[in-house]
Amino acid sequence: MNPPNHKKKHKSHNPASKFRSDLDKCTKNKDLTAAISLYEFAVAHKIPISHHHFNSLLYICSNSLADPTSKHAAIEHGLRIFSHMLANNTSPNEATITAVARLAVAKGDGDKAFELVKGMRKYNVLPKLRTYSPVLMCFCGGLEAEKAYLVEEEMLKARLRAEEAELAALLRVSMECGRGDKVYEYLHKIRGCLGCVSGPMAEAIENWFGREVAGEDLDEGLVREAVLRNGGGWHGLGWIGKGKWVVLRSIVGSDGCCCGCGEQLVCVDIDRVETEKFARSVASLAMEREVQSNFTEFQNWLDEHSEYEAIVDGANIGLFQQNFADGGFSISQLDAVVKELYNKNKKWPLVVLHNKRIRTLLESSSNRELLQEWMDQGLLYGTPYGSNDDWYWLYAAVKLRCLLVTNDEMRDHIFELLGSSFFLKWKERHQELV
Repeated sequence: MNPPNHKKKHKSHNPASKFRSDLDKCTKNKDLTAAISLYEFAVAHKIPISHHHFNSLLYICSNSLADPTSKHAAIEHGLRIFSHMLANNTSPNEATITAVARLAVAKGDGDKAFELVKGMRKYNVLPKLRTYSPVLMCFCGGLEAEKAYLVEEEMLKARLRAEEAELAALLRVSMECGRGDKVYEYLHKIRGCLGCVSGPMAEAIENWFGREVAGEDLDEGLVREAVLRNGGGWHGLGWIGKGKWVVLRSIVGSDGCCCGCGEQLVCVDIDRVETEKFARSVASLAMEREVQSNFTEFQNWLDEHSEYEAIVDGANIGLFQQNFADGGFSISQLDAVVKELYNKNKKWPLVVLHNKRIRTLLESSSNRELLQEWMDQGLLYGTPYGSNDDWYWLYAAVKLRCLLVTNDEMRDHIFELLGSSFFLKWKERHQELV
């Protein structure tokens, strides 16, 4: 028979250990009443409270705000616990500030919550979107538009961008306060980051355009220049024209034509600044993984040959649906795509193909004449041995802001390096499948 473990027994009766164990249970069960009792016990018996346990208590308080029966107690005790935390010289982290900001907002003190969030710098703490969101929602809900705009400014300084919920709130407060300039601004922010809007947001937008929205007459040349600068289809200069808008619900046909007004819609591209930034990102990643001198040579060549309006992923098109017994690289298939692109706008595309593939194709006398013709026309670029031609055709399409013809789904690790949201937006606007 083993002797009793006196050390283990002593630990189970240790008040500090029991406090930690019981508080973990309260956190799991989100039990506010039990958590406050534990806190009072710890204070009365001078049990040390760690940073983690201060945060656990604040988490329980902030998560009890939705219950009307516990809201008042959660706010009162939560703010007192935070004061104790600071008095104890325990520095808050992002989770701490987020929880206390929610408590201050629930108390109706958006100003205090905002000051708290702005004061995170002195603790060397980086905020998250969730830190700002309660304050922003508070000001928007109270129709304090200017304060809400200040919150967004702080978010941008912290390199955080509003998402759908925050943009919807900013749009609504701008509408309610009659800030047409800000409505215009947020509509285009929504356009830039959302594929579609929710039902309630669509109704709010519909109601806004049902009002009398003032506009102005602008120089047509300025508008055209701004449209080009901003990616086409959007000038970014504010409301243009006079009188009421015609507001109706409609659908867009598969051909991009609006069934309501009969107008042909155009794709609004990514603006120049964003595109240049993306091109630099692609080039930087490429040069980390390719022979730098080779890729730099391609960049220089592309600067001198920037007239292309379409880039063709030669390997992908030539091998498309060739996975059968006698299948292989189909130069006739690639040639058909090249000719179709030329016939559309009377400009040759740029075909990007690996030098190794070109050399193999040249071994066949039936291919030489066509390849020589492509070379003479300046529509073929051979990527160096040992390189990954994906980087070359992708960079060319981004840099020249033109059409990319490929059936590549662009899901490989190469494309994962580029991030998701912006790359998907670019892909949606520039890729054409064969």
